Amino acid sequence: MFDRLEVFEKKYEECNQKLYDPAVVSDPEAYAALMKEVKGLEPVVEKYKEYKKQKNNEEEAKQLLAEGGLEKDFREMVELELEEARESLEKISEELKILLLPKDPNDDRNVIVEIRGGAGGEEAALFSASLFRMYSMYAETKRWKTEILNANETELGGYKEISFMITGEGAYSRMKYESGVHRVQRVPETETQGRIHTSTVTVAVLPEAEDVEVEINPSDLKIDTFRSGGAGGQHINKTDSAIRITHLPTGLVVECQDERSQYKNKDKAMKVLKSRLLEAEREKQQNEVAQERKSQVGTGDRSERIRTYNFPQGRLTDHRIGLTLYRLEDVMNGNLDEVIDALITADRAAKLESTIEG
Repeated sequence: MFDRLEVFEKKYEECNQKLYDPAVVSDPEAYAALMKEVKGLEPVVEKYKEYKKQKNNEEEAKQLLAEGGLEKDFREMVELELEEARESLEKISEELKILLLPKDPNDDRNVIVEIRGGAGGEEAALFSASLFRMYSMYAETKRWKTEILNANETELGGYKEISFMITGEGAYSRMKYESGVHRVQRVPETETQGRIHTSTVTVAVLPEAEDVEVEINPSDLKIDTFRSGGAGGQHINKTDSAIRITHLPTGLVVECQDERSQYKNKDKAMKVLKSRLLEAEREKQQNEVAQERKSQVGTGDRSERIRTYNFPQGRLTDHRIGLTLYRLEDVMNGNLDEVIDALITADRAAKLESTIEG
C-alpha cells in the first residue's frame, strides 16, 4: 500500500508542477485534464501526508521514551502522545485503504433516472411523482440541475413513467444506489375506507453515455413522430413534435415528448438510448464476471426490492443494509444524505472485505 502511496504523491507533485507550464496553461483541454487528475489524487495524497506526520510523532515519542531519564509528568505526556499517534495511524490507515479502492469510472458522470409505476395503478403513479419530487429536491441541495426528458402523466397528477437527467459533479456516485424496486405503504387519496395499500415503483439510474462509447448505426433505428399525449391542458403540443426511437437490434424503445421542438426531443431521446445501451453492456460484463458479490449494495438490480416507505408509521427501511429511519417526511423532502451515506459506507466495507479475501 505504501509503495502505491509514494507513487501517487510523486505523480501529484509532478502534475502540480505542470499546471504552471505555459504550454499547458495555454491549452484549455490539457489544463482541464491535468486539473481533473490533480483533484483525483488530492484526497489520497493529503491523507498520506497526515499519515506521515502522525508516523513522525510516533517515532519521536518512542525515541524519547527509549532514551529514558524523563521526569514523571513529561514522561506521562509523551506516553499519551504516543498512544494518540498510534490511534490516529490506525484510523488513517483504514481511511487510506478506502481511498485506494478502485473508483467506479462512472462516478463523475451525469445520470438519467427513469421512474416507472409498478403494482398499484394510480397509487403507484402518484408515488412515482413523489419520488421525482424527492430526487429533484435532493438535486437542488447538491446544486445539481434536473431536466425532464419524458413524462407520461395521469389525470390525478401522477406519472405512469417519467425520465429525467440530473447534471452535476458526482451525480452518479450518489444516485446509483437508488436503482431497484421502491415499495410504498400508505392510505391512498382515493381510498374511502382508510385502508393501507401497498404499491411499487421501479427506479433505474443510468450513467450518461459519452458519444465515443456507443456507436449506433443509423440504419438500426426506426424513428417515429407523434403528437404528445398526457393528462391534457393548455401546454399539450398541437404538432407531431414527440419522438419515438426504436433500436431494432435490441428492441429498445425510447420516447421523448417534453420539448416543443422535434429536434430537441430527438436529441434527448438519443441520449437516453445511448445510456441504456451502455448500461446493458455494463450489466452483461458484470454478469460475466461471475456472481461477483451477492451482498453488493450498488448492484443496480432493478428487480430487487431495495426500500420500503411506510407512511402511517413515518418509517423508511432500506432492506439492503437493514437501515430504518423514522423521519420519512424529511427524506421525502429531499434530505437523502443520511440514507445514501450509509449505503456508501456499507458498499465500501463490502469491497474492502472482498479485496482482503481476494
